[in-house]
Amino acid sequence: MAYSVRTLKRRRRRRRRSVRVPYLTLLAWMCIFAAGYATLAPGSTGSGAHAKLALCERPRQHDCVVDGDTIRFGGSTIRIEDIDAPETGEPKCASEGRLGRRATLRLLELVNVGPFVVVYTGGRDADVYGRKLRRIERDGRSLGDTLVAEGLARPWNGARRSWC
Repeated sequence: MAYSVRTLKRRRRRRRRSVRVPYLTLLAWMCIFAAGYATLAPGSTGSGAHAKLALCERPRQHDCVVDGDTIRFGGSTIRIEDIDAPETGEPKCASEGRLGRRATLRLLELVNVGPFVVVYTGGRDADVYGRKLRRIERDGRSLGDTLVAEGLARPWNGARRSWC
């Protein structure tokens, strides 16, 4: 069966397009993954990020504040390594729950003010729960330091202490 030159050219173009679309889609996903990972990789100081975060309401929600010392951002759960904030999930007393709620809302406010940087400072990459241990900074200052200065968190010394 003989085909015209025009028909053959049309078939070649379709074949090229069918290969090109999945390749470009894969390339786009790799770029998105690399951009998100660059802010979290060990040895990286991160890059300025500005995303509007919300309060976490669902288990797998992205770009949200979990509590006063934990956020989900860039596909990872990040524990602010230099502070300890009161628990909100299972507080030991009512005052811890109230203070934890205030710390959570303040952290939400702080990250939504403007661009911030996720910084790996060395040491452990993750905690026992798999959360990335990072500092969150704006203009070279840790947002955790702000929470500590306002009495909503305390410096992390490696040991859990009661908030009650």
